[in-house]
Amino acid sequence: MAKRDYYEILDVPRTASAEEIKKAYRKMALKFHPDKNPDDPTAESKFKEAAEAYEILSDADKKQRYDHYGHDGVKGMPGGGFNMSMDDIFSHFGDIFGGAFGDQFGFGTRGRTRRRVNRGTNLRVKVKLSLEEIATGVEKKIKVTKYISCDQCNGTGAEKGASMNTCQTCHGQGQVTRVTSTFLGQMQTTSTCPACDGEGTVIGTKCNKCFGNGIVKGEEVIPVRIPAGVSDGMQLSLSGKGNAAARGGIPGDLLILVEEHEHEHFTRDGNNLIYEHFISLPDAALGASVDIPTLDGKARIKVEPGAQSGRILRLKGKGLPDLNGYGRGDLLINLSVWTPRNLTREEQQILEKLRNAENFKPNPSKKDKGFFDRMKDIFQ
Repeated sequence: MAKRDYYEILDVPRTASAEEIKKAYRKMALKFHPDKNPDDPTAESKFKEAAEAYEILSDADKKQRYDHYGHDGVKGMPGGGFNMSMDDIFSHFGDIFGGAFGDQFGFGTRGRTRRRVNRGTNLRVKVKLSLEEIATGVEKKIKVTKYISCDQCNGTGAEKGASMNTCQTCHGQGQVTRVTSTFLGQMQTTSTCPACDGEGTVIGTKCNKCFGNGIVKGEEVIPVRIPAGVSDGMQLSLSGKGNAAARGGIPGDLLILVEEHEHEHFTRDGNNLIYEHFISLPDAALGASVDIPTLDGKARIKVEPGAQSGRILRLKGKGLPDLNGYGRGDLLINLSVWTPRNLTREEQQILEKLRNAENFKPNPSKKDKGFFDRMKDIFQ
């Protein structure tokens, strides 16, 4: 069965803000919470469906990929296929809502331990692309220096053969509860266990390579597929390819910032490319066939006799592809009539004869539009 649209699940428009998405999820979580619907066998699946939608739409990177590519864009990302169990959902989203809401409706411990899950930090790298690479899409192999799992202890942080012991301070809960007396009565507070840092276990003997962290500095070559149509400043996200997390936690993401090389011939305007082509006065007056560079070779165009400087010719579909698959842009050729700077005596004499010729006197018609009118025609 096809997956439902995440915006439809939370009943919000695609323009909804982060706060509106959070409020909508809270409403759905309350409505379909399994403990509130013991006689409804579909409540748990709807509850997980709402949690999945919120997991994607509350993350800016995942939301951008979902908006561009739909469910395929977040497939394989954390939350994208949503293999989280109910335990995971209660633990993860209890951190979001917490407080009285979490305690009342089961987003807190719900009888479960609240051990902290380590998460590696994200990495950000820049990738420089030519317009030719942007036009077709490209796979880049990126060498990054980052934290990787320790190969000596397999990321556990414990020396080979050493045991992982239950923390005696929190008894494996990852949290400690303190009760203090105040003038208002007894106050109970819960905080992360300082002895095990919220993990619930402590290492008997620490690994002598990573010193108990489970991660060390290393290098990795990561293949990255850049889709066609990306633009300068765009950020792509590769899930799980960032820094490894301490002691077997969840790795961070690799964030790829696109930088566009300046091109020898073309200037980019959205998905259109602009090319400045200079023609001689005789070619402009008599007409000519000229070769124009494109991203995949050359194209021959015909310049009609009497072409004016500033005339813009269009080669449809010779621009860049749209990132979302909505066709291609065009190649816009701006004609500029070249006025010679150095003339021989003979050339000067020829032009002197033509100076006062009737056909060489400027006589623009209504068809000869000004610069702004030409630009309006192009982008309408």
